[in-house]
This record gives sequence, structure tokens and C-alpha cells, in this order.
Amino acid sequence: MRYKLVCFDLDGTIVDDTEFIWHTLHEHFSIDQSLVRKWHNMYLEGKITYAEWFAEDVAWWNRAGARKKDFFEAISGLRLMQGAEETIFELKRRGAKIAVISGSLDIVMHHFFPGNPFDHVFINQISFDHKGRISGYKVSPYDFVHKATGLKLIATRENIPLAKTVFVGDNLNDIEAVRTAGLGISFNSKSKELDAAADIVVKKKDLREILCHL
Repeated sequence: MRYKLVCFDLDGTIVDDTEFIWHTLHEHFSIDQSLVRKWHNMYLEGKITYAEWFAEDVAWWNRAGARKKDFFEAISGLRLMQGAEETIFELKRRGAKIAVISGSLDIVMHHFFPGNPFDHVFINQISFDHKGRISGYKVSPYDFVHKATGLKLIATRENIPLAKTVFVGDNLNDIEAVRTAGLGISFNSKSKELDAAADIVVKKKDLREILCHL
């Protein structure tokens, strides 16, 4: 392969039927959407940190009485993007390193990929106690503009030049990673800005469509 490292976003890219897992969970737990928008805007305006935003989301879920089983119930209606498994295992067969750099949650990864075929996974983590209550969480430093930092870190660890890296994403928080990669792919896009930043735009919702470009 011309490209030696292929990094993916998760929600909306590898996993279908959700734009952001946060939205899916907030809807499932009936979180006030005006509060959700308020905190989202506060983050975008630089008034709070990503970690503070994450902590508030967890607090909402705790107040809603969310348990581990409820999280898996919330994501039970999601499905893998068409062609996702075939694409991932074809890339591995070709000898590429593959990674996920996502602002999603590790429970989504555990649900869809219990065997974890990825060489690197940068994602937010959440843990539960023996009664299924949220007992802790770990905030990923690699979301929004910092997805590009995660891409650079993986490339350095694998001794792969950035020119031989790919990033595949679908939304605004993927723009910097798409710009940084040797090949940036906008897939199943929800963002005109992402399309403009990408080298390739794939409209068809079948992840196998990216293989011909690699």
C-alpha cells in the first residue's frame, strides 16, 4: 500500500445511525436539549475545557440514574457502517496499521469490536462499579483539533511519515486530522467545511469505497 497508517473516526464513520454517541445517549436518558446545546456552545467558545464538558455530561447521566445496562441498551439500535468490517480486515491484510481516534466512548468499541482489531485506539473511557453505576472516566486528549495530535503521535510511534498516513472522518471535529494526514478522506460527511478540507469526499455510505484510494 502507498499509505501505511489509516486512522478512523468512530461515530458516523465506522458506526452508523449516530452522528455523535453523546447525542444518542442524551436522547436515551432524556437530557434537556437546551442544556446540551448550552454546554456544547460553551466549549466551542472556549469558556470551558473539554474535560469540564465531559464531566458535566457524566453528571447528567448520573442524575438520570443511568446504569451500565442502560448504556448498552442505548447503543443497541446502532450498527456498523456498511463495509466496515471488510475494510478494516482488508487493510490489515494489506499490512497497514489501523487506528481509531475518536471523541466517542469505549463502550461503543467494546460493543462492536470485542476482539479489538485496531493497533491504536484513542478514545474516551468510562467505567462502572459492581452495581452498574458510573464509577469513573478518563478523558481522551485527542478530540477536535487534537485529533491531529493523536495522528502525529501514532505516526511517530510506528515510524511512519505523515505523508503515508490517512485520516477518515465525517464531521467538524475531524477537520484538523484530515488536513494533517497525507490523505484526508471525508466520508458520510455532515460538514461542508470537512468536505472542503479533505482530499477525497466519499458520499456513498459504504466504507469499502475508500479502498480504491489507498
